Amino acid sequence: MTTRDRCKRIVGILALALVALSLVSPVPARTPQTEPRKTSKPYTGDLSVFDSPGRDERLQISRVMDILGIVPGKSVADIGAGSGWFTVRAARRVTESGSVYAVDINRQAIRYIERRTEKENLHNVRAVLSRTDDPLLPTNSVDAALLLKTYHEVEKPISLLQNLRASLRPGARVGIIDRNGNGEDHGVAREVVLKEASEAGYKLLESYDFVKGDEMDYFLVLGLKP
Repeated sequence: MTTRDRCKRIVGILALALVALSLVSPVPARTPQTEPRKTSKPYTGDLSVFDSPGRDERLQISRVMDILGIVPGKSVADIGAGSGWFTVRAARRVTESGSVYAVDINRQAIRYIERRTEKENLHNVRAVLSRTDDPLLPTNSVDAALLLKTYHEVEKPISLLQNLRASLRPGARVGIIDRNGNGEDHGVAREVVLKEASEAGYKLLESYDFVKGDEMDYFLVLGLKP
């Protein structure tokens, strides 16, 4: 066999090998898929139920505001504001020298808060119709934010917290008050909140369990990671 014949034979073998490989369908690598965790359906009923007598004492809301550093002149975000129960308390605490953003995805809640703050003669409140993944707050505008019994309803919690970051001023504190649960029972496990917050770029500053005193509720204080 001549050198030329050997070369032809090698080329033929390689061609057959390529054809054989083209007939084999590659098996794509499987990427693990993490399903979104369960959440509770956002409340859309009578908003006045949130203003039940004694709620201030049960939630120790004055102590909560002390811990979050809500004082005159500060800017506060009430995320998932609902009836504006916390909004009006924060608005009085920060006085006219401060401001409060009442954030909610429910148009009914926004209209309710606008009527309420007008009736109560509060001029330092701005109602914000937000998205499920973004509070839509101005950049560098917030000293303290609170999600009061609403985190378990947030459809996209990690995205929401990530989008909140740009609005936080240096040293800002984010409070989350909720109860332990499985996500769809109007509660979410404390460990789940901390995991999601960490993924969104936050760290735990302080943790309390004095809210309501039923050993089910918790109060987490978060700050931005360096």
